[in-house]
Amino acid sequence: MPLRATYRLQFHRDFGFAAAAEIVPYLADLGVSHVYASPILLARAGSTHGYDIVDHNRLNPELGSVAEFEAFCAELRQYGLGLILDFVPNHMGVGADNPFWRDVLEWGESSDFAGWFDIDWQPDTPGLAGKVLVAVLGEQYGAALAGGHLSLAYDASRGGFDVTAYDSHVLPVHPALYGDILGRRHRVLERLGDAFAHIGAFRPHEKERARELRERLRAEVEASPEVRRALHEALARFHGTPGDQASWARLDRLIAQQRWRIAFFRVAADDINYRRFFNVNELAGLRMEQPAVFDHAHGFVFQLIAEGVLDGLRIDHIDGLYDPKAYCLRVRAKAPRPITLHVEKILGPHEALREDWLADGTTGYETTNLLTGLMIDPKGEAALTQFYRRYTGDRRAFSRIAREAKLTCLDNEFASELSSLATAAARIAQSNPLSADFTRHGLRRALREIIASFRVYRTYIDEEGATTADREEILRAVAEARIANGDIDASVYDFLAALLTTDIVDEPGSGYSRQEVVVFAMRFQQVTGPVMAKGVEDTAFYRYMRFIAANEVGGEPGRLGVTAAAFHEANRRRQKDAPLTLLTTSTHDTKRGEDLRARLAVLASAPPAYVAAVERWTERLSQAFGDRETTPDPADLMLLFQTLIGLWPHGDAAGDDGETLRDRVRAAMEKSVREAKLNTGWAAPNGTYESALTEVVDALFADEAFTQDLSAFVAGIAAAGAANSLTQAVLKLTIPGVPDIYQGAESWDFSLVDPDNRRPVDFSRRREALAKATASRDRALTAEDVLSGFAKTAAIQRLLSLRRESPALFAAPYEALATEDDGLVAFMRGERGDRIIVVAHRFPGGAAPSGTVALPEGRYHDVLRRRDITAAAGGLAVGEVLTALPVAVLVASAGGAA
Repeated sequence: MPLRATYRLQFHRDFGFAAAAEIVPYLADLGVSHVYASPILLARAGSTHGYDIVDHNRLNPELGSVAEFEAFCAELRQYGLGLILDFVPNHMGVGADNPFWRDVLEWGESSDFAGWFDIDWQPDTPGLAGKVLVAVLGEQYGAALAGGHLSLAYDASRGGFDVTAYDSHVLPVHPALYGDILGRRHRVLERLGDAFAHIGAFRPHEKERARELRERLRAEVEASPEVRRALHEALARFHGTPGDQASWARLDRLIAQQRWRIAFFRVAADDINYRRFFNVNELAGLRMEQPAVFDHAHGFVFQLIAEGVLDGLRIDHIDGLYDPKAYCLRVRAKAPRPITLHVEKILGPHEALREDWLADGTTGYETTNLLTGLMIDPKGEAALTQFYRRYTGDRRAFSRIAREAKLTCLDNEFASELSSLATAAARIAQSNPLSADFTRHGLRRALREIIASFRVYRTYIDEEGATTADREEILRAVAEARIANGDIDASVYDFLAALLTTDIVDEPGSGYSRQEVVVFAMRFQQVTGPVMAKGVEDTAFYRYMRFIAANEVGGEPGRLGVTAAAFHEANRRRQKDAPLTLLTTSTHDTKRGEDLRARLAVLASAPPAYVAAVERWTERLSQAFGDRETTPDPADLMLLFQTLIGLWPHGDAAGDDGETLRDRVRAAMEKSVREAKLNTGWAAPNGTYESALTEVVDALFADEAFTQDLSAFVAGIAAAGAANSLTQAVLKLTIPGVPDIYQGAESWDFSLVDPDNRRPVDFSRRREALAKATASRDRALTAEDVLSGFAKTAAIQRLLSLRRESPALFAAPYEALATEDDGLVAFMRGERGDRIIVVAHRFPGGAAPSGTVALPEGRYHDVLRRRDITAAAGGLAVGEVLTALPVAVLVASAGGAA
């Protein structure tokens, strides 16, 4: 099945396989070639996203039965659609529902799965050697213990014991310690307890011995009321009196001997000793570089590939892996048949996807920002910047804010990871007299500065050493770190530069272990990505509110606008290097829906009106809340006002009632200010500040004069915003690459940050819109269609149909066409015979475009306006190309009009 276009579906218990099967005919009518499924493997109970997988070799039963999955796949085949799966190799959800993690907690380093997870079994933290930190408590350990929130329980189904926290977190007791529980007061229990205490004598078969003994215990307890009473009494000896610390001493001693250490959740930042997905304690990193782990994790998906069920994989968080290149090559080598392979990779502004990975492309974040940037008029940047600085009082550049945010994350969420790196670097330094005086503290300070200075998510050094690109990024980061903190001795930076590039062991006789150096460099790379993601995307993007349409995953908020030349160059490069890369404008990770961003882009074409409106609305709030002790910061108010401008219903864009809209804004604002970590946060929410912010939101929604003013302002930019939406959709479907449509985004998408962007999709309404588009295939789309959103749906269907009927056009060379107006962009796909030409007005909120477009001479059919036009030598005036719509798609063929 050739890959033409994908449609992303978010599976969860309220939208499973049966529901997906019902919309397959609709997706076929829309014109996509593949469904692009979110993770569907067994995840933690109630998962709303599927990224917390607990077993890679089972379907998630919350999504439906195996029969329902097979029926969904059969429906796809019947309608000629393929299936791509979002696969998660980097991490697993951990807890009692993950049998592999549970085994690690029970047996520690002797677990068969201890090597599956990225665990440091010998950390510097006192009392943690040979243990796994389980930071799940909502209070200090001693307080939880004395409060009776920890208890010992017997699991009758397996004949084993667990410690539970808050009756929800279940941690297994090591079988060798069962004797301490069973005691010596009952003959049967004493004998079993003694046998459990000596299972070490059966090594390496102690687990089989433990299973045998557990089964005997289970049978004895089940068969004898006397044994059950004795067991109940034994358990009672571990139960104390809430509030009496000493009464819990027996349970405390038992807990201290386990292969895990339970702790307050805030302890994780300093002491966590396993790699996580970012800073999420419930998602533990996998050592996918280990062949046994790889084979186990991919067994089921490779089976689905072999059976023809799956046609491709989308690899989640590729940058988290120890060796992304080796992983991709292994997938290519072991997949039972050829598949498409896309990687979730956020590229820096000057970064390209590594060719030697043999991936087909990225998931398309760079296209999201390319298209948004194309619609932002750079002429408005100075006025927007001036207003932002005056309104917030913050004159810092975004780069400085981002660096400070990364440092904040390193000092808090990733303090443990930084300390672990510093310890490893110090061990290497002390192995050679030339560097033996470098202290752990000094190395930690320098590593902190270097990580904060990275401009890309990570480098890709492997056993072969550093590429030229890797070395340049590392040395640039070290140079910036030297400038940022010159108090650190220059020789420390020199040492770390040589260590991180592995140049320190490039020549024989270096005095260092090459193995230790390479492992350190590769482990370091797994830290820079999470710091970038949490520091920039999830912190700085919520602090810098100059123009939130640019605050998108992989974006550059410090620079507004993309030139036509840069747009064309990106398209040419994509066609040359990764013609199957996905092109997306909305995802489950985007912070704002594509149509919300498209409307906000208009503000750059008319800053004075926006500035006046915000000042007007701020004055209203000052009158109402000026005497309050706590009021929202100006930056948060700027975020709120831009959010309301982008989201506020106009015409057919309406969908939510006022109360629902208000609740959505409340939730998005709460998440935003917590992510910013300035006035409140996730770890320690500031209820006073959050209440003040909620009061402001509620007051604005209740203020009729404000909502009328806001409605009037939105009415003034809605048409231009809708024009941007149409242009964005058309460009996505015509530039080089594979267009990806996020669920529901074939219609209006005014989503806010997740979980808002995972709200249920009204497919019945979209079916009606598509039926109307089908019935109107032959009529011209109008300006009214643009404003209503119908033009977006109709254009997507028409262009997907064109991609299906004329695939050669969209594999043809890309050529930029000259225009006389910077507000226009035009390009051609194809040769002088069969070709498609796209012309778009970039700034519909500004002046009308003028001049000519250098179309090759010939007859064309306008796909959107359903008319035929003829271009003479010298091209056509823009007014003849763009009539009623902001974008035109012209198709010509050697035989005449298409």
